[in-house]
Amino acid sequence: MRLLTVRHVTTYRYSEPVRFGEHRMMFRPRESHDLRLVSTNLNILPRPSDLRWLHDVLDNSVAIATFDETASELRFDSTVTLEHIETTLPDYALEIEAHTYPFCYSDDERPDLIRALERQYPCDDLGPWTARFLPASGSTTTMTLLHSMTRGIKEEFVYLSRDAKGVQSPGETLQRRSGSCRDFAVFMMEAVRSLGLAARFVSGYIFVPEVNGAAAVGGGNTHGWMQAYLPGAGWVDFDPTNSIVGNRNLIRVTVAWDQRNALPLWGTFIGPTSSFRGMDVDVSVIEESGGVR
Repeated sequence: MRLLTVRHVTTYRYSEPVRFGEHRMMFRPRESHDLRLVSTNLNILPRPSDLRWLHDVLDNSVAIATFDETASELRFDSTVTLEHIETTLPDYALEIEAHTYPFCYSDDERPDLIRALERQYPCDDLGPWTARFLPASGSTTTMTLLHSMTRGIKEEFVYLSRDAKGVQSPGETLQRRSGSCRDFAVFMMEAVRSLGLAARFVSGYIFVPEVNGAAAVGGGNTHGWMQAYLPGAGWVDFDPTNSIVGNRNLIRVTVAWDQRNALPLWGTFIGPTSSFRGMDVDVSVIEESGGVR
């Protein structure tokens, strides 16, 4: 178990005072058997006239702020301390019928997985790429298939930090052989869905331990990866950017069928468009002393 503190600061800058519309935030990690929140603190300047919390349809924690004051800077400062328990791969005991690919979801599971099975980019042909991970004849184990696909993206594609909004289509990522963590997550989601497996996007943070050797990619910013639903194991994390299978160093905040619904912060301002001067984002994930391993 690790005791981690995540600080996420976003600052919007303007050339003159502007009014602010509603802002929605998803900074609060999802509590689970492998993640327990110890403390949370959210400071917003200027202070909102109203701040309320809700859980959306996928049980993500959402904060909604409204404002009365005008200002030339809007700052969101979230600090969360949590206990993170790593789940090792042997703990993923798949049901017998799901151990070997291909398999079918049960009649009880399929209605709840409809959105997770829908392809977002049906015109993008990923067949030749995904076929490389399937045996010419017979079957393969489901975990071997997904593990190989995760590792394949890490080894064959080049990570590029990209500040532009949105994601590349899977076809673009395949053609360019490069992309951001979001691009790789969406690419793998689409590849997995094309094989008839349920997948969803995850947004959160990654802890980068201070050790010698290759550092994980995505530290110092929000991070994106995907989960596949496997009967007997539930939603299993796959991070193709770092070839991570399981929750090692991954801190889940938001899950979504579509990555566009997993933005950590979005809102509007009322004023001249030219007054917007930019946005600064600073993310840190540190291990606190006293964390038990």
